Amino acid sequence: MASQFSEDGETPHVINMTTSEKVVELLNQAALIGTDEKLTVLKQVQELIINKDPSLLDNFLDEIIAFQTDKSMEVRKLVIGFIEEACKRDNELLLRLIANLNMLLRDESVNVVKKAILTLTQLYKVALQWLVRSKVVSEMQEACWDMVTQMKGDVLALLDSENDGVRTHAIKFTESLIIALSPRTSDSDIPKRQEGDVSLDKIPKDHSYIRYDALCEEGKAALEQLLKFMVHPAISSINLTTALGSLATIARQRPMFMSEVVQAYETLHANLPPTLAKSQVSSVRKNLKLHLVAVLKHPCSLEFQGQISTLLLDLGMPQSEITRSTPAPREQRKRPRHEQYTEGKKLKMEPALIEDDEDKEEPAPAVSKPAAAPVAQSAIDLTAEFLHPLLNPENVANLVLISMVYLPDIMPASFQATYTPVESAGTDAQIKHLARLMATQMTAAGIGPGLEQCRAREEDANREGGDDEDSVAKDLLIKRKGSAVVLGQAISVVGAYGDKPQATETPLTKRLPEPILPSTQTKMTGASGRKKVFRLADVIQPLSDTQIEKLTSTAVKRILHSEKAIAQSGMSHVRVKLLSRLVTQFEGMMKVDVLEFILEDIRTRSDLAFSLLYQEYNTYLSLLPTGLLDSYDHCLYTLLSGLQEKPEQRDGLFTKLVLEAPIITESALEVIRRYCEDESRVYLGMTTLKELIIKRPSRQFQYLHVLLDLSSHEKEKVRSTALAFIKRMYEKDQLRDYIEKFALNYMQLLVHPNPPSLLFGADKDTEVAAPWTEETVRQCLFLYLSLLPLNHRLVHELASVYTEAIADIKRSVLRVIEQPIRGMGMNSPDLLLLVENCPKGAETLVTRCLHILTDKVPPSPELVERVRDLYHKRVPDVRFLIPVINGLEKKEVILALPKLIKLNPIVVKEVFNRLLGTQHSEGSSSMSPLTPGELLIALHNIDSTKCDMKSIIKATNLCFGEKNVYTSEVLAVVMQQLMEQSPLPILLMRTVIQSLTMYPRLGGFVMNILSRLIVKQVWKYPKVWEGFVKCCQRTKPQSYSVLLQLPPAQLSSVFERCPEMREPLLQHVRSFTPHQQAHIPASIMLVLEVNKKEEPKPVEPVAEREIEPAPTAAAPAVAETVPVAVKEAEPPVQQQPATANDEEEEEEESMEQGETDPVSQEETSQEVSQEEPPRLEEASSPQAEPAEEPMETSNPEPSEATEPLEEHAEGSVTDPEAGSGTEDAD
Repeated sequence: MASQFSEDGETPHVINMTTSEKVVELLNQAALIGTDEKLTVLKQVQELIINKDPSLLDNFLDEIIAFQTDKSMEVRKLVIGFIEEACKRDNELLLRLIANLNMLLRDESVNVVKKAILTLTQLYKVALQWLVRSKVVSEMQEACWDMVTQMKGDVLALLDSENDGVRTHAIKFTESLIIALSPRTSDSDIPKRQEGDVSLDKIPKDHSYIRYDALCEEGKAALEQLLKFMVHPAISSINLTTALGSLATIARQRPMFMSEVVQAYETLHANLPPTLAKSQVSSVRKNLKLHLVAVLKHPCSLEFQGQISTLLLDLGMPQSEITRSTPAPREQRKRPRHEQYTEGKKLKMEPALIEDDEDKEEPAPAVSKPAAAPVAQSAIDLTAEFLHPLLNPENVANLVLISMVYLPDIMPASFQATYTPVESAGTDAQIKHLARLMATQMTAAGIGPGLEQCRAREEDANREGGDDEDSVAKDLLIKRKGSAVVLGQAISVVGAYGDKPQATETPLTKRLPEPILPSTQTKMTGASGRKKVFRLADVIQPLSDTQIEKLTSTAVKRILHSEKAIAQSGMSHVRVKLLSRLVTQFEGMMKVDVLEFILEDIRTRSDLAFSLLYQEYNTYLSLLPTGLLDSYDHCLYTLLSGLQEKPEQRDGLFTKLVLEAPIITESALEVIRRYCEDESRVYLGMTTLKELIIKRPSRQFQYLHVLLDLSSHEKEKVRSTALAFIKRMYEKDQLRDYIEKFALNYMQLLVHPNPPSLLFGADKDTEVAAPWTEETVRQCLFLYLSLLPLNHRLVHELASVYTEAIADIKRSVLRVIEQPIRGMGMNSPDLLLLVENCPKGAETLVTRCLHILTDKVPPSPELVERVRDLYHKRVPDVRFLIPVINGLEKKEVILALPKLIKLNPIVVKEVFNRLLGTQHSEGSSSMSPLTPGELLIALHNIDSTKCDMKSIIKATNLCFGEKNVYTSEVLAVVMQQLMEQSPLPILLMRTVIQSLTMYPRLGGFVMNILSRLIVKQVWKYPKVWEGFVKCCQRTKPQSYSVLLQLPPAQLSSVFERCPEMREPLLQHVRSFTPHQQAHIPASIMLVLEVNKKEEPKPVEPVAEREIEPAPTAAAPAVAETVPVAVKEAEPPVQQQPATANDEEEEEEESMEQGETDPVSQEETSQEVSQEEPPRLEEASSPQAEPAEEPMETSNPEPSEATEPLEEHAEGSVTDPEAGSGTEDAD
């Protein structure tokens, strides 16, 4: 096949056959494949038969057009595109395909309609050009043109379509139609791609079929329709933008319409649609300005420059840009041609325009040639001339004052977007513009002298033109060649306005083209077979059981289906009674048929349903005591099940049937349960169940049990609705005990090691192997927890179950009780009683309740008193005090601190949050019994025999972590008070160093503290003295002045601990003036210079480096060092420690290793700089943690290892999920 294609035309027949075969193959494929592949294949077919081998077009036309009924919108659009290409390739195909395009123009898909409009835009010009070329027009061509004309009218009617996009395409079609049906002039601005398009000037005026004048009228009518559409007050923004562009195109390509276009722009500018939003108004004004500039640039716009310039100035365009866009004036040699066009239509066109839309009259040109024929002024021009002399300052002021009364409350978006200050107010040009704007508004409203004059002129023209219209009608009849028109066809373009009597029309004379439809073979069904001859013997033969059953069934069916006839006779009640009795007597299919018949339309046949149900129950009663409910049960079950399968019953038929049924059987109750489990009908089902419980007291507990079962349903909507109904039932005294018992029984299931099978839908209460899960625990508690806020005494049952449950269940219980406990409130007597009598094993539950109650609000005095008594008299566990700690006395909090800070770090953090008011809750921080400063001082004063030093240090670290609370002022007060204590607290210097690290600006204050410590003989407290030396070491050179205040023995002790400080201090002293050096005692100088003779004197000051102390010198320091947690003030590289413990260990290590800081020799002035933060340095390499921690050597108290509460509660008392321990300790 490839070789055949490569031979350029040597064997054309073979090539055609090959292409034909390929097309056949592709069409066969297209019939069997999906949409995407089908589009690809059909495009290939189109390429082959239109572009490659057009001779095949006629052969395969029907096959491709058959796809116009494809369910895919894209395939139908492709067929439309094929019709366009085929008709452009061969104009004769219009005869066959135009009807198919007409059919697709009415497609249900908007996208297909839009594609059809685009295609008709092209094919209208193609069809017109084709007829112009035809010297003799056949009847088929006439019929084709008639359909094109009809479709043209249909598309123009789509300007009123509901779809925005369809209207937009209809506007573009109207634009193309106006350009085609008007003559092209020498001034026409024609795009290159449209140079070959047909226009009115190419149509001979003596054409055998097409009338030049009729087409001219059509063009003018289309323009008028477009102008009417554009001024519609409800036009959308996109349609208005499209119409503006179309008018500009028409004005540039057909200058004879420029007057109408400019006037339309004026009208729009004065009357923007009120439905536009502010942004849309801006967009429309921008488009209007662009299109006005485009029109202004056209050479024929000279006559309208004044109007266009005024509009552009109003739209905000500078005068310089307007001048730049204005074309140079030239001799108007083209005007006679325009006038000739106007003259030819004067008799008919002017009155028609005036009659249809007065707003669209042609205005008088601004600059007219004296020799030109006078043109009638429009209504707007006449009204403007009338208003101009009346617009004096006094009248304008009165108009403004009167209009103020009618101003709206809110400024319209269109006015807000269009208003610009009037720069040329009072000038003659501005008064003329104002007069024209007012004339436009008045004409649109149907008032004004111009409108009246135009109407009078129109009436005169109509009277004068009567005889001319008769002659035109005669000409039209002659041109039509005697061919009639099918009734109902709209042929408005060709001039075939048949005034012939209707009786003379013959439908066969002219037929519209018919669409190509896929061929279908219809099978004719003949009346084969003979009727059976009636014989009496067949009737009198005995009937078999099957026949009897069939006859009975058909008889009942006849009665069933005669409901309308019997209803008209007023005997429906007899029919209902007859049917119900018949059905109860005959079992089998008859009952099934009747029930099916009822369910087909149960609303109108509900009387039959109730009658049948009562008849069945009556039959059951008549057979007592041996009677069975099976038949009644089947009937009720079928009716209820059928109602359940029907759509939502808004008339309450289901409820009515349930409530009016004589008895509710087990199977019927199961249907009611299913109804309740249907999320779309849950409310209706449970309302019915509630009515049963209330109105059927003999079996109310059976129905209540169903409702209670639904309270633990897996569907949230079903469960929540059931709980809401149960709460209402709980208010009734006769039901309260049963509901409580059911809730407590369900909760008692939690004491089982494994969940009972009852929770999984089984009938018997037996355990299953599956373990308890969060879901099954909640399932047992849903009902109980919803009742707890209504009956507070139930809380004691929860405590007793909690003590017996396993650890997993306890954790789940702690997680789900928040809402009910919060609903009870801390003033609940039963809750206070539970706290007071806290059962053994329920301590964690009580603590959790306390946390829930005090999480958002401060504790009440009653609650604090109960917890205080519980702590002091029964369970001395300090964790009970945490929720109410803000309600305790200051003394009590201080006494409890040693125990509190030994708890889990998470719990300690919560304690401090409560005391410091940083827990981000509604509780006020002012409720705290301790101020932040008092808390930190209390931590320093804790006896080390009651609490290990490590816990105290961790607690102080938590305080220092709250920078928002512990400001420099608070820490200064704390250090001041600690320093005044006697004896000095062990952690004093650790706090001083930590405060200085956090707030370097405290340097001066710290130096003052150090000086006062010398007065208090700090060296008498070995551990504080160690911290004093370490602080001096870290704050050099500011600390030099403090060191010089030490007695010689203590200064010598400092140098023993930190020998590297001797030389810098000596250099500092030598930098003094002789007068200053005289004040240094000789004993101090002796200590400073004791080893000086062994060292060479330095030539010049150099920056010191820290010297790692020798192990022997550092050994005593390691043994007695104070653990100090120091953070770097401004480290070169910020490092975040992994945990507080790591940070603490590193800080302690740095103190024990005796590190010193590099200090510049330049900082040798006597003054201590408070702004320069001391630079602290961590250990440069990781080292092992010191083996001894003298301040933390105390062993944990026995109570710390064996606490009475569950170990996990330390982490879970605030949030059960926070802890990782278990409750196996119980």
